[in-house]
Amino acid sequence: MKKLEEKILTDGKVLPGNILKVGSFLNQQMDSDLIMAIGEEIARLFAGEQVTKVLTIESSGIALAVAAGIAMHVPSVFAKKHKSANMSKEVYTSSVYSYTHGETYEIAVAKEYIAKGERVLIVDDFLANGNAINGLTDIIKQADATLVGCAIAIEKGFQGAGDKLRSQGIRVESLALIDSMTDESVTFRA
Repeated sequence: MKKLEEKILTDGKVLPGNILKVGSFLNQQMDSDLIMAIGEEIARLFAGEQVTKVLTIESSGIALAVAAGIAMHVPSVFAKKHKSANMSKEVYTSSVYSYTHGETYEIAVAKEYIAKGERVLIVDDFLANGNAINGLTDIIKQADATLVGCAIAIEKGFQGAGDKLRSQGIRVESLALIDSMTDESVTFRA
């Protein structure tokens, strides 16, 4: 998605440890027009998949999942990283290690939000090591639902998780696929 790639080049910042900071437009402060364009592009890419639910993990994926859900006219659900008092006791859970935060979360989705047989699309802001995708995929399997694919705003292709998922037969559509990053430049896969 050219618009997203351009925004990464103009407003993104590469930090030590292969971290791409996009907080000024994607996940802390959000460019509303860009978020909606991402949602529309995801809906276009998965138009033939009969998606019944969009699933993400809190918190940076929520805006993108909602935009995709709006464009597809389906509900969006997010996995919580911390159980809360108002959460159902009947939940699907999975352990997810966060590379960015350096800790493992026990993510949870209330069983009432993903039904058996649903066709679920995972949407997230980043794909780096694939841990979040693996945890969300595990939850979909527990629900006896079908994973139709993964829509990712930014994939760090050089870390290999997207290619590994694709080799397992999982459809992964990344709107900006980064081949390499240095302090001075970001190179996208053609």
